[in-house]
Amino acid sequence: MTSAQDIRPRKDDLAAQAQYFSTSPNASFHSPSSHGSALTRTIPLPNAKHLKPFATEDIKVLLLENVNQTGRDILSQQGYQVEFLKSSLPEDQLIEKIRDVHVIGIRSKTKLSARVLKEAKNLIVIGCFCIGTNQVDLQYAADHGIAVFNSPFSNSRSVAELVIAEIIVLARQLGDRSNEMHAGTWNKVSNGCWEIRGKTLGIIGYGHIGAQLSVLAESMGLSVIFYDVVNLMALGSARQVDSMEAFLSEADFVSCHVPELPETKGMIGAKQFEQMKKGSYLINASRGTVVDIPALIDAMRSGKLAGAALDVYPNEPAGNGDYFNSELNSWGADLRSLKNLILSPHIGGSTEEAQSAIGVEVAQALTRYVNEGTTLGAVNLPEVALRSLTMDEPDHARVIYIHQNIPGVLRKVNEIIGDHNVDKQMTDSRGDVAYLMADISNVNTTQIKDLYTSLESLPSRIQTRILY
Repeated sequence: MTSAQDIRPRKDDLAAQAQYFSTSPNASFHSPSSHGSALTRTIPLPNAKHLKPFATEDIKVLLLENVNQTGRDILSQQGYQVEFLKSSLPEDQLIEKIRDVHVIGIRSKTKLSARVLKEAKNLIVIGCFCIGTNQVDLQYAADHGIAVFNSPFSNSRSVAELVIAEIIVLARQLGDRSNEMHAGTWNKVSNGCWEIRGKTLGIIGYGHIGAQLSVLAESMGLSVIFYDVVNLMALGSARQVDSMEAFLSEADFVSCHVPELPETKGMIGAKQFEQMKKGSYLINASRGTVVDIPALIDAMRSGKLAGAALDVYPNEPAGNGDYFNSELNSWGADLRSLKNLILSPHIGGSTEEAQSAIGVEVAQALTRYVNEGTTLGAVNLPEVALRSLTMDEPDHARVIYIHQNIPGVLRKVNEIIGDHNVDKQMTDSRGDVAYLMADISNVNTTQIKDLYTSLESLPSRIQTRILY
């Protein structure tokens, strides 16, 4: 079997379009195991020809917020220029950094607003090395052909384990006892301290984290009920409750696991605290806007709640330091003054295992998009993939055309690529944006330039890339 030829265009007028063309190198694409990622559960062809940017050193990657080493290694092994920073950046500094990068990797604190993305002229893909994507203007990214990937499942176990730990710590008032011992006070008490066996855990949002939590809780003797906006099959002996009021009145512990949406903002407030059992507990490891914090403070002070654990907050510091204060959130001092309250700095998914798995999953999604155009797992573009080209297909090219979802586009595109044999083609749409991928044969570099120019001239065009 012969290796694919490494074709490098001359530094002429194609150079300005470098990020949109790619060719196959002699080296194959290798990466660590995917920890069960849906993107890599396909069986690779034994002689697959993995496409890569034609000059990998020209692909610039910016990684912020201490992305795990596993992800950094995968991207560096591709030959990309990888710049790594441990923290997020203020918006003005971010705009300066993002202007010439093709790939950016972030976690939860970096805000990629329309104002920031507008300056990112070369950007083709965003990797959110976390669950959420609300920190990215997804619609603006889609409208400009920028794919966004995340890792929705890799830290589920870590979050579920943290919640189990917090349930036990709250039930035994361990936080208060530990603080007292650190201050030199011995206070051996049993009043208000409970076993969790036989108690009822209520889970709001029975997704991947909620379901993991359900299984762990039952194994420890808790009864599990859950509330969700859709009907779901319960695991084990868990039971779905139809109304929020009935759900809250039955649970001893309430744990929130919902995304940040307009309908989930403030979903646990004064009314909901009133509906909860006296002496119950609240845990929020989802999003900071889900719980009305001043209402929580009132419920704790009145004795309605016996304890609470918060891992997320409406406003969170952009970096580590003495920043969790009343300037960030006006109720900060009141919150910190409460007893039997666990406050943690958004560490639900902060385990070595979770961050390693997230690094692998997102970095592999980024390299597949850059190298092969595959959008499986993208949260804002149609999910499109084709069988890999093989080493026996050296004169093939992959055309990727992201366009407005309007009538007549496919006819015009096929008129342009119709002079070549179209081996395979797939297209899909998502709202106003459509994504077309086609593999064509018997093409040379001059023809690729002509194809690119013709596709770029179409009025429906959002972004064109040609991989070969």
